Amino acid sequence: MSDAKLLETFPNPAPHRDFLIDHTHHEFTSVCPMTGHPDFADITVRYVPDKTCVELKSLKLYFHAFRNQGIFFEAVTNKICDDLGKALKPRSLTIISKWKARGGFTSVVTAEWSGKNAKMTR
Repeated sequence: MSDAKLLETFPNPAPHRDFLIDHTHHEFTSVCPMTGHPDFADITVRYVPDKTCVELKSLKLYFHAFRNQGIFFEAVTNKICDDLGKALKPRSLTIISKWKARGGFTSVVTAEWSGKNAKMTR
């Protein structure tokens, strides 16, 4: 089971300025809760930090915790958005999950952090 407690942060080195950070994890895996088959995605975390930034090793371990979890694409994307939003309290945050084709489909799910809660945008 994924665990938001795995996420570690460090102080923003330039809190006086807005700057965009993009991290993409190309080896994200979870399990389809209907079939039990593995799902594969590229997950992009795009954010403007406020006081903190996410530490990459902790983000990798957080993502790897989804590996055996049965969860739908939409739920994964929104959970990551909620967990990172709560951990970072960023000025802005967008999570983009690009799911690889299985059965002739590809899917892209995008969620945005609003500061108060996560909001689905597509």
